[in-house]
Amino acid sequence: MDRFQEMQVFAAVAQDQGFSAAARRLGLSAASVTRAVAALEKRIGTPLLTRTTRSVHLSEAGQRYLEDCRRILAEVQEAEDSAAGSHAQPRGQLTITAPVLFGELFVTPLMVDFLTQFPDVTINALLVDRVVNVVEEGIDVAVRIGELPDSNQHAIRVGEVRRVVCVSPAFLAANGHPTHPQDLARGPVIATSATGQLRSWPFLEGGEPISVRTDPRLVVTANQAAITAACLGLGYTRVLSYQVARKVAAGELEIVLANFEMPPLPIHVVYQGGRKAAARVRSFVDFTVKALREHPALQV
Repeated sequence: MDRFQEMQVFAAVAQDQGFSAAARRLGLSAASVTRAVAALEKRIGTPLLTRTTRSVHLSEAGQRYLEDCRRILAEVQEAEDSAAGSHAQPRGQLTITAPVLFGELFVTPLMVDFLTQFPDVTINALLVDRVVNVVEEGIDVAVRIGELPDSNQHAIRVGEVRRVVCVSPAFLAANGHPTHPQDLARGPVIATSATGQLRSWPFLEGGEPISVRTDPRLVVTANQAAITAACLGLGYTRVLSYQVARKVAAGELEIVLANFEMPPLPIHVVYQGGRKAAARVRSFVDFTVKALREHPALQV
């Protein structure tokens, strides 16, 4: 392999945290991937990866080298794209990240449509409920829910979502409607650790923040499980409005205490490079921004 190929292999191993996973993604044998990284480490003269029986992690030198690799490979790809005229026709690989449920409901259909429209593009999607470091993890485009920290990345606002309390109509028929957030302290609650708010739910009353202490009957690690339990009539749960939009429209859930909700959370499409971004990045950003801005569940 030449140096650029070795860089590509090393970057894939670092991203996938394993030789076998990187080999599958690159269409190479695990042995050839191992040899490429070994040759790279031998030429540089220092270990880039720390290997155990279960995982592969970057050494300190490996972390620095990975950042340089990603920058160099991106510049090479950009030069090839420009020479091939791909500023008019997107091609190459995109790496995208979004929250799990948002990615499943909104981003995945967009990716399928985009790949159908642009056959020379491939996508690697990282759907996780954590804030991914765009630079360190080589992300081209990220969908963020919530306020953004100051950064040099480009961000386009595409909508907003509410933090809502919902419950099944059958539960309300049997127990009545809550009129104040403090009513939740006496009612059965389904909490999800995905939101980080297990036993204290914030609200606004007369423009002032208040906090309601809850005693969950059920705690789950995924929002979808909490939504399912609420649909089955167990009690109240608190999620983002887009996550239950279909259930509410279908009459399976009802939103309560809307007058006490916290301010909506913005949704942004974040990307690097600005006008210098590759055609595949700019095209996907434009494609995604248009689609999300037109989606009624994200315009509250």
